[in-house]
Amino acid sequence: MNRVNHEQLKWGIIGCGRIAHRFVQGLADVPGAELVSVWSRREESVDAFVKLYGGIPCRSFDELLTSDIDVVYIATLPDSHVAYSIAALNAGKHVLCEKPAAPNLQLLNSILATATSRSLLFMEGMKPPFFPLYKKLKDYLATDPIGPVGYVRAGSAVIDCPPEHPNFSHELVGGSLMQIGIYEAFLAIDWLGSVKQVQTLGRFADNGIDMFSIFQSEHEQGYAQLYCGLDLHGKGDALICGPLGHITIRKNWWNPARATIHYADGRVVELDEPFTSGGLNYEIAHFCELINKGETESPIISHQMSREMISMLDVAREQIGLKFRME
Repeated sequence: MNRVNHEQLKWGIIGCGRIAHRFVQGLADVPGAELVSVWSRREESVDAFVKLYGGIPCRSFDELLTSDIDVVYIATLPDSHVAYSIAALNAGKHVLCEKPAAPNLQLLNSILATATSRSLLFMEGMKPPFFPLYKKLKDYLATDPIGPVGYVRAGSAVIDCPPEHPNFSHELVGGSLMQIGIYEAFLAIDWLGSVKQVQTLGRFADNGIDMFSIFQSEHEQGYAQLYCGLDLHGKGDALICGPLGHITIRKNWWNPARATIHYADGRVVELDEPFTSGGLNYEIAHFCELINKGETESPIISHQMSREMISMLDVAREQIGLKFRME
């Protein structure tokens, strides 16, 4: 296993968009993690980013990979995740990659095969399970359960993305399923197990992306009803049901801070667990801990979890006829 023997884990960031800003704010709150190098295709964005947060501005992707870093965080759009992930792994760097880690299962498997062959840690950046509220909820249910979960309902539709936002770009692997639905896929699989079948409806924009999609799925342990959209205003909470009660994770459920458990016997339990530093710090701390332990896979967002999430979206996209240029 590739154990890093540094007091500080040295990070390089690829991409300087909105999520990179949130990430580096979280990174600053994680002991033993240090921002070292930054690169983006737009030189001016690198300079502005470094001026805000520090680090060394790199003028090429190769310069970033040859800089003094242990780990790469990929904050670009999904169309470039595969190429950057494989190149970083082949350069001997651990990789934390934003979701979705790849446009489809075949391309994801190429990343995971490289990580395995290099004995390096690769994890998809799926943040919800690392939030204190989500962990507190799981811990609480271990001693006061609602019984086996059999139904999940969740979704989000947002209307505040500007027209130039990459969510609206077919070329950059945008659309509601890929940008929002991946979260709902995680939630359903995490509570209900592996997917058995998926049924999907989707409404398209003129540029070929899905603006609103509804997908329901059968899992090993029950059923899920999920939605995602870019032109309607949706609530963004989550409902999780068992025979002894149900849970509501309050909006925005993917940045969870509050949950209510209603038990069939009439009891109501409120859980309130605020998060700090934007919430990405918990995911980063988990990733750093895995590296320091010499691990090559997360037990929480495992390679299999990533495979199952993207496989679910592969089926959903096939059913509504959504393809990308690399397919």
